[in-house]
Amino acid sequence: MKKYTYSAKDADNQNKWWVVNAEGAILGRLASQVAAALRGKNNPLYTPHADLGDSVVVINAEKIVLTGRKMEQKNYYRHSGYIGGLKTITARKLIEKRPEDVIRFAVKGMLPKNSLGRRLYKKLKVYAGDQHPHEAQQPETMSIQ
Repeated sequence: MKKYTYSAKDADNQNKWWVVNAEGAILGRLASQVAAALRGKNNPLYTPHADLGDSVVVINAEKIVLTGRKMEQKNYYRHSGYIGGLKTITARKLIEKRPEDVIRFAVKGMLPKNSLGRRLYKKLKVYAGDQHPHEAQQPETMSIQ
């Protein structure tokens, strides 16, 4: 008698919603736990090629903490595509200007670099303040260790 391993499909996803308060949380620890929830690694049906993850709402992004001297030393880069078009911004300035992007960049770097990763990234919602428009989805609170 042969026994087969069950391989989960995208249709098996129940897609829960989580809300994470980033106030006082360390960026890397928060991002790794959010990426694991988006990926579905906390689900017993986890399958690497399937989207079995949950949607995550992150609030209070402006109150994120970076350890050490990362506020001054960590740089974010982008390029215009033209010669000499490299633009640089420090973490402190990015948090002042667009605090949501710091968390988005950290989580995106922890997701797969393929079409599945792009689909998972769309289920991440980040807000600078403590208000969010996703109350209708009845999100549960996720604690960050």
